[in-house]
Amino acid sequence: MDRQPTGMRDTDLDALCAAWPGVTRSIKWEVDLVYSVANKMFAVLCTLGPERGRLSFKVDSERFLELSDQPGMAPAPYMARAFWISVTEPERFSHEELAAFVRRSYELVRANLSKKAQAALA
Repeated sequence: MDRQPTGMRDTDLDALCAAWPGVTRSIKWEVDLVYSVANKMFAVLCTLGPERGRLSFKVDSERFLELSDQPGMAPAPYMARAFWISVTEPERFSHEELAAFVRRSYELVRANLSKKAQAALA
């Protein structure tokens, strides 16, 4: 049986993000499960292929270098300029740590929405 790597699974992300205002999920680029708020991505989970299980999310700009230098993390391909990190070794992190990163990513993306969009989420 094909096993998904340790870390966050789609069911974990669904359970984590389901109650947050304005969260939607979709498949993009054929293999990535994308969680968004007001059509702005805040978490991406690769579901197929050699990158299966790779979780990426936005981080605070002042923590980007610190986190990207940490073992088990790297700048996210194509998204590093926007301060996104990919977890390359999910086994190095607890479920709680990964959940906290995803929650912070949601908060960062939500905070950058227009006031009107933020009000619509309340």
